[in-house]
Amino acid sequence: MSEPLVIVGNGMAAAKLCEELSRRALGRYSVAVVGAEPHLAYNRVLLSDVLAGKVDMAATRLRPADWWRQTGVTLIYGTPAAAIDREARALALEDGRRLPFSRLVLATGSEPIRLPIPGAHLPGVVTFRDLADVQVLMAAARPGLRAVVVGGGLLGLEAASGLARAGAQTTLVHLMDRLMERQLDTRAAALLRGAVEAQGIQVELNAQSAAVDGTGRAEGLRLADGRLLPADIVVMACGVRPNAHLARAAGLASNRGVLVDDGLATSDPDIFALGECAEHRGSCYGLVAPAYEQAQVLAERLAGRQAAYEGSTVSTNLKVSGVFVFSAGDIGPGGEEIVLADRGLGLYRRLVIKDGCLSGAVLFGDTSDGPFYLDLITNRTPIAALRADLAFGRAVAQAA
Repeated sequence: MSEPLVIVGNGMAAAKLCEELSRRALGRYSVAVVGAEPHLAYNRVLLSDVLAGKVDMAATRLRPADWWRQTGVTLIYGTPAAAIDREARALALEDGRRLPFSRLVLATGSEPIRLPIPGAHLPGVVTFRDLADVQVLMAAARPGLRAVVVGGGLLGLEAASGLARAGAQTTLVHLMDRLMERQLDTRAAALLRGAVEAQGIQVELNAQSAAVDGTGRAEGLRLADGRLLPADIVVMACGVRPNAHLARAAGLASNRGVLVDDGLATSDPDIFALGECAEHRGSCYGLVAPAYEQAQVLAERLAGRQAAYEGSTVSTNLKVSGVFVFSAGDIGPGGEEIVLADRGLGLYRRLVIKDGCLSGAVLFGDTSDGPFYLDLITNRTPIAALRADLAFGRAVAQAA
């Protein structure tokens, strides 16, 4: 008889786990996936394209409904989980139903951060995280709309680009001195700013948000220096935090996220966590690739085989409205640097070498060699034989 396996969360991590389980342990488990959103699992990476009108919402679906049925997965979506009853080994849903489990997987993702400033909850202040947010923005977006986006990271850039393409007069506000400061060096960030401004987006750096002004609804964003940026809509896209509420309430060990070991098990050996809600060796990954790597390991474990997750080399790939940026590994100071730049072509590459291996890479313009550099970083491949041609990419370096 199949063991009852319940997966909480119907996002990209959960969908990948179901796909991996179908290859490794088909029939071993009776799988139920519980999701709060009233949609089939979808690709969040495409949300900015939906906002910009480049793709429709149906194109974001990871798998059609038939695939879930054929795989034998029971989908319960539009119904949030309410509590984990560890003693009874059951998941309680908000509609009163209880799902028994022998194994439980938390794939609850993360939630958007809304700045704790006056006016942050006024109508007209929205986040940019899921399809519901995109639907709100699409309903509002029109030529002449004044939009202020708070946050100069990936989410903020995607939201600002999507709104600008929809015709909105868009201002991007960022607290730090450069865009994507965690992933880019000063030079790459300056190139990115130029490309963003070329889309008609006004960029305000070193700008601290103090309050959302408005009577009854948002009318503008007040900065700490006293300036008021008029706005019909204010988008909070300043980061996410792991959604670990369910785990904490159940007494599972948590810090920023749900603590997991190298087998993705929580402090309860029958409960696992993966994706953005999980914290492994002190790291919470807010990206898709680590979640997919975790799903492969967890599927192996659930299939009864040995496997260990040892962490991920983080990479960022931004492709928004013709802007191509890639970053991977450690791009901080302390190593040798190889820099290739061509202002006329809008090309910039900075490679960081430590202990004879590539430790970090930043690419702007042509990012096609990003996977090549990421592979070198992840595998700590000695690059002495490639060094002279490394900046020119895979085709040249491996032909030398």
